Amino acid sequence: MDRKILSRVAYLLNCLHSGTRRYVVVVTIGIALLSWFYTTAKPVQPKLCGSPGGPPVTAKRVYLSDGRYLAYSESGVPKEDAKCKIIFSHGFSGSRLTTLRVSTEIMDELGVYMVGYDRAGYGESDPNPYRSLRREALDVEELADALELGPKFFVIGFSLGGHSVWASLKYMPERLAGAALLAPVINYRWPGFPRNLSTEAYNSQPVGDQWTFRVTYYTPWLLNWWMNQPWLPSSSVVKGTASLPNKLDARLHVEMKSSEIVKEMKRLATQQGVHESLHRDMMVMFGKWEFDPMDLPPPNIPVHLWQGDEDGLVPVTVQRYICHRLRWIDYHELPSTGHFLTMVPGFGDTVLKTLLA
Repeated sequence: MDRKILSRVAYLLNCLHSGTRRYVVVVTIGIALLSWFYTTAKPVQPKLCGSPGGPPVTAKRVYLSDGRYLAYSESGVPKEDAKCKIIFSHGFSGSRLTTLRVSTEIMDELGVYMVGYDRAGYGESDPNPYRSLRREALDVEELADALELGPKFFVIGFSLGGHSVWASLKYMPERLAGAALLAPVINYRWPGFPRNLSTEAYNSQPVGDQWTFRVTYYTPWLLNWWMNQPWLPSSSVVKGTASLPNKLDARLHVEMKSSEIVKEMKRLATQQGVHESLHRDMMVMFGKWEFDPMDLPPPNIPVHLWQGDEDGLVPVTVQRYICHRLRWIDYHELPSTGHFLTMVPGFGDTVLKTLLA
């Protein structure tokens, strides 16, 4: 055979051999990356309270129609002596124990019985992989019925817990005696917002939060991976790096980061898994809503909304617009005040006296 042909054949065989090796290396790396991605994206199985190896059950709980347990905590006057009964929905990373701070004198004077509850997956409430706004309202209603709060009761929601109040106004307005929203977190994709307003408010948020909102809305199945990957910016609230322009907020933020009590409360709130508590909270709040709050008809009850004008987490401009659209909401804007309204001295007393008047 011609020496040139033999040389060419040898060259081609060598290329094939080298290419095969490269192919094997590429495939191996690809499989390793896919395996890592799958492991990171797949949430850790929750450790249910009361299950073998899981956290102990220490709270009072009610049994729901879908087989889950909902944990709650009571405060105020005895239920049988109460004139007003209130269900409080905690904020992001909160729990049944983080309710409205109200003086004993006001609770007694107004005859208030208040129930704080762990939303699904938080604290000692069982996780719910099918969490939704409608399911949130049903949880509130079933809790009220199990505790025999009567045909009507009040609801209050703080920060991200405000979605529970919006859901109650949508799905069971006939059960409510009144409602209060305290610095409620908003969804930038509510159709009722003018595009320029929501875009401006959205762009004012840190880049990591903007991307987290996108992931939560478009690819919620990717959220667990997104919140655990170390390279790209994610939620500043979860990482504790959020910018808080208000002086009280900034001081409280520093104190909470160093407080062992606060750390322990957060650990207990997320003890069944961060994905089942924080991540699912984000999916409900920043995902695709079943309705637009700005389309809600006027309810025949008092509804109040409190907002600080120096809130670094929820732009005051969007709250002003919501209350401009929904004239049936009594809007209370607090000057020189940030997001942590429940920590403002005397604020809890003001909310109850106003709501129950």
